Amino acid sequence: MHYKKTSIKNWASDDRPREKLLNKGIDSLSDAELIAILIGSGNRKESAVELSKRILSDTQNNLNNLAKLNVNELQKFKGIGEAKAISIIAALEIGKRRKISEVIERKKIRNSKDIFQIFGHKLGDLPYEEFWLILMNRANKIMEIKKISSGGVSGTVIDIKIILKAAIEKTASSIIVCHNHPSGNTKPSNSDISITKKLKDACKTIDVSLLDHVIVSYSDYYSFADEGII
Repeated sequence: MHYKKTSIKNWASDDRPREKLLNKGIDSLSDAELIAILIGSGNRKESAVELSKRILSDTQNNLNNLAKLNVNELQKFKGIGEAKAISIIAALEIGKRRKISEVIERKKIRNSKDIFQIFGHKLGDLPYEEFWLILMNRANKIMEIKKISSGGVSGTVIDIKIILKAAIEKTASSIIVCHNHPSGNTKPSNSDISITKKLKDACKTIDVSLLDHVIVSYSDYYSFADEGII
């Protein structure tokens, strides 16, 4: 007996993610159903929900692992073309940026945990290093957050002059810098320690305080200030 796949349009409304969202609210949807809404359709053998479940299964049902996939890697799943891959990546990036926006709305940096909350989700799952800068006024309120550089798995080039220029242009009173370690090991390298000392000395010349340098992974962080190095 030949099995004919039932179209998602013929499913009960509770099983269709868009209708489920309208009838029961966004909280009722699983991660797979949310992704299914993004991609819209599956392939000849799988509905959008079934395809989304398989994608999640291959990433250990972890959205953080899913966020690590690039366009080419997502397109390896049958039914995911370039447009659908871009939709998934864009949605996950919006989630990361929302975390940053929440902290910026609060505007004030109180401790190293606040810094981790900004950058843990943003940088923690990247396969390469990025170096970011937080510019603050005298009350330690955030004036601007900006990326300074990005690089490879083993490091990124840090130009101290670019950091000082940004601080001067914004008339910042203090700064915090942050970068990630793709390996997940947040222990600072000799290079990390060296650049931190050079940056601290350079900041003194323009009367700007370097309050902290934080190294993040997705689940952990290292604070130079907490360790008494700054």
